[in-house]
Amino acid sequence: MRSDGRELRGANAEEHVVRHLEQRGFHILARNFRTRLGEIDIVAARGRALPFVEVRARARASARFVHPAESVDARKRARLRRTAEQFLAKLRGPAPAEVFFDVAAVIGDEIDYRQGAFE
Repeated sequence: MRSDGRELRGANAEEHVVRHLEQRGFHILARNFRTRLGEIDIVAARGRALPFVEVRARARASARFVHPAESVDARKRARLRRTAEQFLAKLRGPAPAEVFFDVAAVIGDEIDYRQGAFE
């Protein structure tokens, strides 16, 4: 794993989003869930809702050009969906009533949380 500023910013952003979700009543089921198909940053649950969360972080200055949520392209969305299918296949208990894909854009200390970002 690289130890450059981007990696540290990403790890800090994920931790910030985890706290944000927990404060809103979500239980974190997994962080950095990896398969050979890809990775999901955060899998959370509240009731029977199950969001798969992609975290994107930008320094405040670079966010003026491209919003972090816009950087989740069609290829990345397809990988997230396939990885989510594998997570769901391993899930025990009742099937979630709602499954959606969210993007948490962290810009500086602020979170722009977009539920159902690419449905």
